Amino acid sequence: MLGIALSALFVKYIVKDDISHGVTKILFAISQRKSIIKVHNVWSSVIGSSLTIGFGGSVGAEAPIVLTGAAIGSNLARLFRLDQKTMMLMIGCGAAGAIGGIFKAPIAGLVFTLEVLMIDMTMANISPLMISSITATVFTYLFSNSTPMFELVTIQPFQLYRIPIYLFLGVICGLVSLYFTRGMNWLEDKFRLIKQGWIKVLVGGLTLSVLIFIFPPLYGEGYDSIVSLLNTDGTSTLTHSPFAMLPYSVWLLVGYLLLIVLLKIVASVATNGGGGVGGIFAPSLFVGCLSGFVVAKLLTIVGLDAPATNLALTGMAGVMAGVMHAPLTGMFLIAELTGGYHLLLPLMIVSITSYMTILLFEPHSLYAMRLAKKGELLTHHKDRAVLTLLKMENVIEKDLRTVTPDMTLGELVKVISESNRNIFPVVSNDGKLLGILLLDEVRNIMFQPRLYKRFTVEQLMNSPVALLEDTMSMERVMEIFEDTGAWNLPVVDSEKHYIGFVSKSKIFNSYRHVLVHFSED
Repeated sequence: MLGIALSALFVKYIVKDDISHGVTKILFAISQRKSIIKVHNVWSSVIGSSLTIGFGGSVGAEAPIVLTGAAIGSNLARLFRLDQKTMMLMIGCGAAGAIGGIFKAPIAGLVFTLEVLMIDMTMANISPLMISSITATVFTYLFSNSTPMFELVTIQPFQLYRIPIYLFLGVICGLVSLYFTRGMNWLEDKFRLIKQGWIKVLVGGLTLSVLIFIFPPLYGEGYDSIVSLLNTDGTSTLTHSPFAMLPYSVWLLVGYLLLIVLLKIVASVATNGGGGVGGIFAPSLFVGCLSGFVVAKLLTIVGLDAPATNLALTGMAGVMAGVMHAPLTGMFLIAELTGGYHLLLPLMIVSITSYMTILLFEPHSLYAMRLAKKGELLTHHKDRAVLTLLKMENVIEKDLRTVTPDMTLGELVKVISESNRNIFPVVSNDGKLLGILLLDEVRNIMFQPRLYKRFTVEQLMNSPVALLEDTMSMERVMEIFEDTGAWNLPVVDSEKHYIGFVSKSKIFNSYRHVLVHFSED
């Protein structure tokens, strides 16, 4: 509770900005903020996560470190006045270096950037990403050591007859990932309903404290518990827990670990929702390890050959692949964390099976789903990516002459003579759009002076086939153009005040410009 309170005070009074959901912020910056990340993110996430995790917060330090690396890349690019495409790549380099450095896993750093941050896989991008990831890993070797995180883990060799077991584990990991994703979103929404900061700290701190008292493995990032499960039979996880007073049995251990799997998201959301700063990288590895270990124990009970260490490691890759929608990241990260590729085939099987399982229910990762719902997510789908990078304010044309409904035909002819456009928005005195008037509609009567006072604009105007709102995504705008067959549509705000027009030709020109700019190697 003290750590959560200190983090909340730090964020509120020193940072004065939201620094949670680090990877989501990077995705938002790439797609919506021209790859600009605020300067304070270079240091604020590190301090906030240190306070949170140092006092036992049940979250990971990886997402804050990734945001820090990305912020360094973004602000270096701004310092040297680099273009937006290079700024995006610099963000990727910072993120790749962060993952490579913290896990001593350079390949995982590279593929994380390609899979999760949606940086295009071209040689022009891969080379600097690889250099950044390798450099950060070597830097960690110099100031720490070169031993992998799980170096002493004993891994059994791959056997063909275990393939069905790994397929089964992959499906389980996909379902666990689905629970992790939806459960975390639901709990975060509940925490947002609490408006007072001190009540959030109290609720989050008390919830986490009670959970840690009953389930000590929920304390901190959980890497100590992961090492225990990979090297022992798991009984050490019961130490200091009230469950340790019960007579030991394998069913007690399995039930205990299953409860921890279910409650880990509660502990993580209580930490972040209460005011702490941390990510879901470590929690997903933790839940994956426990899930794999539990599956191994249950399969062993029914008489199958299921090595607990192998399944615990592949379970980590499976849940990470499902939660992040990043099978390559999960596969290579676990391979590098163990210092070898003895489990490469099982890791591939579990990761891709988990990813395909969750894909049936959730098309986007936990990081990306909120942005995807708003149409603000940059993806590897070229058409959608370009439309995401296009902004409504850049394609709105405001050089059209407006007319009022009480204007006579004679007054309208005078406006037409002074304009070089053939569309005239009809607006009220308070600026609201009432309709549109096309030059073609009045061409046959505009040269008859005797009619100049007989007709008014209100009699001649038509309703537009559709209205665009200034907050719409470009993907939605293009859908409306396709549905209506129109070439020009008016843009209004939420209260129907006229803003301007968008033409399909203007969108096509901007679309081609963005596509060419971001496709140059």
